[in-house]
Amino acid sequence: MVPTGSGSARPTTHNGEHYVDGARVIEYLPSSLNALPSSRYYLWLMAPALILLAAITLYPFFWLIWMSLQNVGAGPETEFVGFKNYIRLWADDKFWTGWVLLFKYSFFCLLFEITIGVFLAVVLNGHRFENILITIFLMPMMMAPAIAGLVWYYLFNSTFGWYHWLFQSLGILGETSIIGSTETAMAGIVIVDIWQWTPLITLITLAGMKRVPRDQLEANMVDGASAVRNFISITLPNIYPFLLIAIMLRFMDNFRFIDVIMRLTGGGPAEVTKVLPVYLFDVSFVFFKLGRGSAIALTLLIVTIIFGKLLVKVFENPASKRIDQGN
Repeated sequence: MVPTGSGSARPTTHNGEHYVDGARVIEYLPSSLNALPSSRYYLWLMAPALILLAAITLYPFFWLIWMSLQNVGAGPETEFVGFKNYIRLWADDKFWTGWVLLFKYSFFCLLFEITIGVFLAVVLNGHRFENILITIFLMPMMMAPAIAGLVWYYLFNSTFGWYHWLFQSLGILGETSIIGSTETAMAGIVIVDIWQWTPLITLITLAGMKRVPRDQLEANMVDGASAVRNFISITLPNIYPFLLIAIMLRFMDNFRFIDVIMRLTGGGPAEVTKVLPVYLFDVSFVFFKLGRGSAIALTLLIVTIIFGKLLVKVFENPASKRIDQGN
């Protein structure tokens, strides 16, 4: 430390060393006793996890690509057919119908889950019994999808199902079960998905609402903004990243989960609930056309990635869009 005095500092040099008012001034940083490890050190630490991740992701992925170019069946014989499996999909009506049903199923699930989930988050935020209610609402999400499908299968049963009795008493249904009619089967599986996964949207949205700056909310209320206006102008822009995470999670889950559908309808009745993942299951594991099933699976993966990127672009934070446009 350089001592301070009433006069100005007087630097001097002696034997190559600098002094200010008798105190030596160090012009270099001393070597650290605990030097930072090199980047190669961290690479070696991550190597086991990277190898394991590659083994369980990259190897199956490239194996899927190879199988999609082969005529693979139940037997050990394989035949290289090139892109014939993909070309045959263009003339497969069930393949295209599966896409239409999948988008229809995902659209209604996302629409109701986001709407109800955000509404519940607004209601629960700051509620007196918030923690207790959140615990209760999260219970359906903790149930395995196959078990949830089995539970709702009995609730929808036309003989002793409680919900079937309720809908029948209200005049909504006739003698046929909700999952046994071609007109209501899709609504039945959508109801189950909403029941089980809306709590996830509520939880993510509620976590985002906890991070909304309270001073902005109070300042907007002082200016005379209503609660709805406050939510639209302050809360919603702040929870946009959280909503994007919730939408992406549910979008990808709807494109790959078939547990509930297999337990409830198995793709019926009359294939009105045979979304593309269910059709993929039938082709691969019922008819054992593994090459064709691999082509469907790879197509499903590519489309999921493309639509995921489109969703990110559509639901991008408006504030960041304005900043980008300004630059």
